[in-house]
Amino acid sequence: MIYDQARVSSDAWPPRAGVKEDGMDEQRGAEWPDSRAFWADKRVVVTGGSGFLGSYVVAALRGRGAREVVVPRSARYDLRQGEAVRQLLSDARPDLVIHMAARVGGIGANREHPADFFYDNLMMGAQLIHESWRAGVGKFVTMGTVCAYPKHTPVPFREDDLWNGYPEETNAPYGVAKKALLVQGQSYRAQYGFNSIFLLPVNLYGPGDNFDPQSSHVIPALIRKCQEAKERGDTAIEAWGDGSPTREFLYVADAAEGILLAAERYDGPLPVNIGSGSEISIRDLTEQIARLVGFEGEIRWDPSKPNGQPRRKLDTSRARALFGFESRTPFEEGLRHTIAWYREHHLAAV
Repeated sequence: MIYDQARVSSDAWPPRAGVKEDGMDEQRGAEWPDSRAFWADKRVVVTGGSGFLGSYVVAALRGRGAREVVVPRSARYDLRQGEAVRQLLSDARPDLVIHMAARVGGIGANREHPADFFYDNLMMGAQLIHESWRAGVGKFVTMGTVCAYPKHTPVPFREDDLWNGYPEETNAPYGVAKKALLVQGQSYRAQYGFNSIFLLPVNLYGPGDNFDPQSSHVIPALIRKCQEAKERGDTAIEAWGDGSPTREFLYVADAAEGILLAAERYDGPLPVNIGSGSEISIRDLTEQIARLVGFEGEIRWDPSKPNGQPRRKLDTSRARALFGFESRTPFEEGLRHTIAWYREHHLAAV
């Protein structure tokens, strides 16, 4: 069915902090739907489902017994093109869309291709949301990014601070494009009653991550750098910046669980952080990875390279209250799993 296009009451717009939407105030587990029952009759489209996070979400959906999981490939469906989006929805006829397809990368990639990061992310998301509403999709889950937060956000980052400033410059085009999708989802909910939710995951890591030095994020980049330096017998490695910025990291399997819990249990307009709630400096992270890899050389910091946002740590209380999500994997355990995966696949490729 197509959603009723009658406008909802104006006092529901814009969404306000502290407003309890749809009875979703700190529900108890007994009130939440059974996971397998929820997914049993669902056809689900997972854009980006062959990527790092997407592959974990797809595996979790299949583990929960989802009726059908469709993973569109870019060779057939270029999601930047409206006709391709309409064709995908016509072919798949989904009850629920989880939109994770994105153009992503580290500081270097964002600095070199800001227009691509803005355009690709905005066009994919905007057209998917619009066409999903037109097609009568029952629920739409948009993955945002911690890069959407202002550069100088009070720590821990609370969702209510999302609009209190401009994002850190090196990844602002990506962050702003994602923030636009939050506004779009809220607008479509207000005007059309479209059930669109928006999640803000922190930086992810884990087995299967992207280890390409041209586009990887900090953890896989450091693992590869330390491992290769160890193999070559190097006496030092170079690290960007001065090591002072802090970051929060979430193990990818935990992130997938958080996304599915939100899809099952949350039906409100407010953005929700998905994170671990822990913070570590880049200097401490680099030293920890070097220790776990077994690289014993010097770490030379290059302050001429950008640091990025000074601090990142999320307030994760809203996710805990609204759909019962908390991360489970200890950070060092997750790093060990990631290093082991990289070594296995790196050695196999040599």
